[in-house]
Amino acid sequence: MIEAATRALPLWQLEGGQLELAGCRENHVYRVDHRGRTYALRVHRVGYRNDLELRSELQWLDAAARGGLQVPSPVRSIKGDYVHVLDGIRVSVMSWLPGTTLAAASLDQRENLPSLFKSLGAEMALLHSVSDAWALPRNFTRWHWDRKGLLGESPVWGRFWENPTLNSEDRDLLRGFRNAADRHLSRIEGDLDFGLIHADLVPDNVLISGGRVQLIDFDDGGFGYRLFDLATVLVKYLERPNYFRLKEALFEAYSRKRSVSLEAFDLVMAMRAVTYVGWIADRLAEDNAAMRNARNLRTAKLAIRKYLETVGAQDI
Repeated sequence: MIEAATRALPLWQLEGGQLELAGCRENHVYRVDHRGRTYALRVHRVGYRNDLELRSELQWLDAAARGGLQVPSPVRSIKGDYVHVLDGIRVSVMSWLPGTTLAAASLDQRENLPSLFKSLGAEMALLHSVSDAWALPRNFTRWHWDRKGLLGESPVWGRFWENPTLNSEDRDLLRGFRNAADRHLSRIEGDLDFGLIHADLVPDNVLISGGRVQLIDFDDGGFGYRLFDLATVLVKYLERPNYFRLKEALFEAYSRKRSVSLEAFDLVMAMRAVTYVGWIADRLAEDNAAMRNARNLRTAKLAIRKYLETVGAQDI
């Protein structure tokens, strides 16, 4: 990947820039320092996104930045394009945002977390409002985190009920939840706030800088339920003793800027939690996958139980 990153530098007039690997989850992200300025150069995973999907993401980021959000701003190449393909590998460049991740802040600033969640709630509400006000460009294409994308035959992040590590009891639980959630969501989905969402606001994708919340990594962003964004923030904290305090702070700040109903939140939280059981299924050979798989399943079962408390066990 470093070869593709190096070859891409001249396309953005960044020759001689110092490259440093900053992250390698779905994409390889390099920090580029060049003549006193810093950029994020992404070498995209082959087969994960096509040209149209990537350009749509970067157009959305540009609109979000112009709408007042602290997000990476896409940078056009010398040819005026957001994305270039080098030997089948797609590359893009964005501005670099400094800061500390919410994951690190969760360890270092535990007492300040509710305040950070309030800031995050306000920023999420702004993202949703700016996205609603933006006129989508022609051929705008992103994933759909809707009923089909979450509970259909081919969910966005995989068939969670077929994770090969499930025992018979857990498999029956997840299959039963899928059926019950599909019936429930089919009745109420028309009443839920739906539109462009980040869809991956995990603690590593939220930066804190000077007290300001910044959102990064829109790679999984698309069309979905706005409650899904809120659930994604909270799902990693579901087992924490301060979960309800953080949930209250997040929703309080969000609701000041944008109307939100908690009525379907336990359903959406459970749907968010089971996606990780599907996501990890294709990554079981990676380092620490067994630990992450066990944690994802534990969180999913907890979220399903909380959901059942609101609808009744007879519905699954």
